[in-house]
Amino acid sequence: MNLELSQEQEFLRDAARNALGRVKTVEAAREALEDPGARPDLWPTACEAGWAGLIVDEEHGGAELGAFDAMLVMIEAGRVLAGIELLGHLPAAALLNAGGYGDLGAIAEGTQRATWLPTRPPTDDVPAWTVEARGGSRRAPAVALDGDRLSGTVAWVPDAPGADVLVVIGVDAGGEVAALAVDATQDGVSVEAVTRYDATRALGHVTLDGATGQRLALDAEGIAHAWYFAQTLLAAEAIGTVETCLASSVAYAKERFTFGRAIGSYQAVKHALVEVLRRRENAYSLLVYAGWSHEDRRDEFPLAASAARAAASAALDYAARELISVHGGIGATWEHDAPLFFRRAQLSRRLLGGMGDATDRVAGELLAKAGAV
Repeated sequence: MNLELSQEQEFLRDAARNALGRVKTVEAAREALEDPGARPDLWPTACEAGWAGLIVDEEHGGAELGAFDAMLVMIEAGRVLAGIELLGHLPAAALLNAGGYGDLGAIAEGTQRATWLPTRPPTDDVPAWTVEARGGSRRAPAVALDGDRLSGTVAWVPDAPGADVLVVIGVDAGGEVAALAVDATQDGVSVEAVTRYDATRALGHVTLDGATGQRLALDAEGIAHAWYFAQTLLAAEAIGTVETCLASSVAYAKERFTFGRAIGSYQAVKHALVEVLRRRENAYSLLVYAGWSHEDRRDEFPLAASAARAAASAALDYAARELISVHGGIGATWEHDAPLFFRRAQLSRRLLGGMGDATDRVAGELLAKAGAV
């Protein structure tokens, strides 16, 4: 396994950093708390950069790059709290590409933006396909499939508002699962836009009432792939945000003096920042492993993706708290940007089943492997 980025990957990373650096996304995150309409539309940037078709086959106008390349773009988005609709679009594009969707060219170009309705695959403790509920800790049943008609609600769907195509996972009365591409503008589809914690993240409650769609040629394993792919994207985004939290904390620890000494010279501060770095390195190593396993050891991808998600979410939660702590009183006020990063951390740890679900998945995978020995 090569742990170094290729020249092409370095170019992709740097290009993403430059493209996102042209927009004042952190300032927009603050404004969006008061006015959700202030969130900048970064989708044209994604289309121009080719990110919409990042993992779509070349024959359909895509770049046909790998999962880890998508993760590199998400790291850069996380650095600047960019509210770009890739967390929903990329897993959807992966399913549409693998399932033979009829208009992949529009997906690759970004003229049609897709989003995937997160549906958790069965596990040893919950042997059923489930989705997020509007409230409470209990997950809801997956969307019901009757013939070609879909009915049900999926809450807290990333990037659902404004999406043109919904990739819906439905389960029929016999327990068989299928993925369908649904036109989001048809009767029987409604999307309620919602905002929680982080105003840069577009979320929606999607309700289907007899909606129909194009069946995708995917089996259960192929459908489950989207869940784990999305976990790595969320992990990558979190790692990028951790890096910004760390850089900001270190810079302030060098310039802020108390009792004649830089606060960074005190052990309590140094130890906390080293811990942020350790957690970042651990999460990034797991992300690299997830990217490698996606291409070369697909059977290990669910474990690797879940481990990366669990580690990255925990790292971001810790880094965001330390960002506030290092900055002291100013860090806890709206005079500083630290609360914006804390908000991102609190939402990210709850999305897509939550950090705890990813940890449980790791435990279940490890126990299953131990039992097989």
